[in-house]
Amino acid sequence: MWNWDITFLAAMTRGVFYKLYMIEDIFSRTIVGWEVHEDETAEHASRLIRKACLAEGIHQEGLVLHSDNGSPMKGATMLASLQKLSVVPSFSRPSVSDDNPYSESLFRTLKYSPAYPNQPFESIEKARQWGHRFVQWYNEEHRHSAIRYVTPGQRHRGEDKAIWEQRKVVYEAAKEKNPQRWSGNIRNWNPVTDVWLRSWNSVGSAQEWGPPIYSA
Repeated sequence: MWNWDITFLAAMTRGVFYKLYMIEDIFSRTIVGWEVHEDETAEHASRLIRKACLAEGIHQEGLVLHSDNGSPMKGATMLASLQKLSVVPSFSRPSVSDDNPYSESLFRTLKYSPAYPNQPFESIEKARQWGHRFVQWYNEEHRHSAIRYVTPGQRHRGEDKAIWEQRKVVYEAAKEKNPQRWSGNIRNWNPVTDVWLRSWNSVGSAQEWGPPIYSA
């Protein structure tokens, strides 16, 4: 299961914003596709989804793509591309602002990152350069609290379980060596196995997706 959304990046010209498109695998929290454009269209989104599916080797039916109800998300070009790729579209409930929590959390991390510039971007090229650095940091350096402090890249490649097992051994050894420093159990390093998302289908009824397909 993937989710995607668009956030605005301020340009030097007052009132002008670049549009940052991002697709995230909600199981691993990995950013699997992103682009920066000057406008917000279903055509841009459609091309990005196709590129991400190609890069991740998505050829089988079953991928679910969640988004809000914006026009780029529900445009005819976008929906036609999803149908051609056998991707199942999933949408937030109308007028519900927190039904796309994974993208909202991702964009909050992006906007509150210490590396986020204090001044607007001088050009779209500068915005793209910054986006590239952020994605590299987020996927390969950022230890995500929701996945037991491994990086999204480690989880996407299936390296997370071995890391958690090693941490558990280290913590248990530390507790055995100095039991007086521990008031309870060690930190929970058990695997995070299931991820769920409540969404709204095309006929207007609630549904839960999960556990999602892991495509690493």
